[in-house]
Amino acid sequence: MRLLKLVPDTTNIQFLKFRNIAIIFSIILTVASITLTATRGLNFGVDFAGGQMIQATFADDLEAPVTELREDIAALGIEGASIQRFGDENQVSIRMRVTEGANDDPALANEVSTRVTQMMQAEYEGVRIDSVDSVSGKVSDELFRAGALALGLAMIAIALYIWLRFEWQFGVGALFALFHDVALTFGFFALTQLEFNLNIVAALLTIIGYSLNDTIVVYDRIRENLRKYRKMEIVPLLDLSVNETLARTVMTSLTMAIALVVLIWIGPDLLFGFTTAMLLGIFVGTYSSVYMAAPILIWLKVGPDTFVPEETGGEQKIHKEGYGR
Repeated sequence: MRLLKLVPDTTNIQFLKFRNIAIIFSIILTVASITLTATRGLNFGVDFAGGQMIQATFADDLEAPVTELREDIAALGIEGASIQRFGDENQVSIRMRVTEGANDDPALANEVSTRVTQMMQAEYEGVRIDSVDSVSGKVSDELFRAGALALGLAMIAIALYIWLRFEWQFGVGALFALFHDVALTFGFFALTQLEFNLNIVAALLTIIGYSLNDTIVVYDRIRENLRKYRKMEIVPLLDLSVNETLARTVMTSLTMAIALVVLIWIGPDLLFGFTTAMLLGIFVGTYSSVYMAAPILIWLKVGPDTFVPEETGGEQKIHKEGYGR
């Protein structure tokens, strides 16, 4: 039985030929993502914004009566409630901001969600309350700071790890690629206004790990080829390294993408944001490993002789950085 091969063993694709176009494209996307996140903002979930979120299913109706529900909630004196359909047409998500004084009195916050659920059960026959989540403003602020700190520390720790394992130029390249991946993910959520909650923070940390793993595979091969082909120019050497890891990259990315597409298609709605972020992260992480992490070595003047010990006057010294640290 022949093994399935999506990519031939020997490919010779000149990826780096388009590096300047790719970097301009990536800079535009990164700046646009940062601008969009700063101006439009993220649609924070109850985890970060604080308040109550009720998810319900109108079992006896084909379509949730959003307009009537909005009027009924307003009649309770609750302002600023956001009511959206999600998943099937008969499912709704009701989000209410934290009420004044609720930070000091959690019972006050619970009272609001209780009034809404009691009203729905009284007014809409067959409605099923799927979940009621409540987070105070103080807790949401702490969660936001903890999430941002986790992302920042993860990126710094990864850059230090690659610096120690390889050379500082590789650490800079990996950090640059990770920043690119995280910025584009933030931009995607700012553009689509999908809910940004703790699940998405978990997705971002997973994306960082995936992108790092892909970058290390490429960097390992680049380092091996730097030792093996001392007279080869850096651009053909980088192309050779990317081509040698192409089969592994395609197979890994494709199998993960298939699993995530199935989860998006038939998985629970609770995981939709997480799986969507992960699917985006796979494409962005694979792209950045080739067109961000590798080309930056050229701009940092890395060449086949950069880390080679140089002999001068009978004494051997390290040419630049400690090769084989």
